[in-house]
Amino acid sequence: MTRYEEIQLDLLHSPKTWLVTGVAGFIGSNLIEKLLRLNQVVVGLDNFATGHKHNLDEVQSLVEKEQWARFTFIEGDIRDYSTCTRAVKGVDYVLHQAALGSVPRSIADPITSNAANVTGFLNMLHAAKEEGVASFTYAASSSTYGDHPALPKIEENIGNPLSPYAVTKYVNELYAGVYARTYGFKTIGLRYFNVFGKRQDPNGAYAAVIPKWTLAIINSEDVYINGDGETSRDFCYIDNVVQMNILAAVAQDSAKNQVYNVAVGDRNSLNDLYACIKEALYINGINANNSPVYKEFRVGDVRHSQADITKARDLLDYIPNWTLKGGIVKAVDWYVAKYSAKM
Repeated sequence: MTRYEEIQLDLLHSPKTWLVTGVAGFIGSNLIEKLLRLNQVVVGLDNFATGHKHNLDEVQSLVEKEQWARFTFIEGDIRDYSTCTRAVKGVDYVLHQAALGSVPRSIADPITSNAANVTGFLNMLHAAKEEGVASFTYAASSSTYGDHPALPKIEENIGNPLSPYAVTKYVNELYAGVYARTYGFKTIGLRYFNVFGKRQDPNGAYAAVIPKWTLAIINSEDVYINGDGETSRDFCYIDNVVQMNILAAVAQDSAKNQVYNVAVGDRNSLNDLYACIKEALYINGINANNSPVYKEFRVGDVRHSQADITKARDLLDYIPNWTLKGGIVKAVDWYVAKYSAKM
């Protein structure tokens, strides 16, 4: 039995109270689905800036009535400190996912990104410290590696940030370190690498590439690839991320005050990704009618990214169960069921 399996059994017999910020978003809604299935008590916080009520509605439809009754939702903004203090009352574990993602969004509007990702983060961090929660786990980002050229990416080696978004996520790590040294408040940061899966929004100007391409093919629209398609990423399926959040939340103190890569430890080009999505859709009876359209490289992007997950394996017993191909099949099945019926 893996450490993750042991933890799930323990939680089933000893429910805790969790706060998930950004709960109506892609990652947040997947976290509460898992926690409620484990019969945990969950408080969710979201202002619906990028999250959606339909994500919460879907979770409600997937869990038992008794499990959903253990969920309390607070509509509010992490930029308001009083909202943060209300949300952490009586909470054991905080999973802080709320943020404004997207490199292009931060370049277009750095002020708003900073307010949500830095001020909002500090509000949540301080409120959790004041409440004395047992654990504070937060969403960091692989963008923190910036222009550091080495592959794979090792947690201790970072470069210069390439976007306002990357700056905000690095500041989160700096604040977490200061709170450890100044107040003795222990945290864990999770540097996500290109997370994908069900409930990731395919619409909007800042939609991630996998849902955006999937929906485009379903709708017989063109797929646009930035650059020559050889840009590569360590694509990480959502269930790996859920695993890491739970492992981090209940980790021993010796594993805290650290940041960890959350990824598979592999990389695939955008051309490979397109072929993988195309194949998964073909299995569902949907053909890509056109070849992808190549555009200019996107400002603020790094050329290649791949994580070293040794630290997460050694200190948290992290074992990524989902590769790109397996995750794409699961994700595409969800998008086809949700969007092809509307055509």
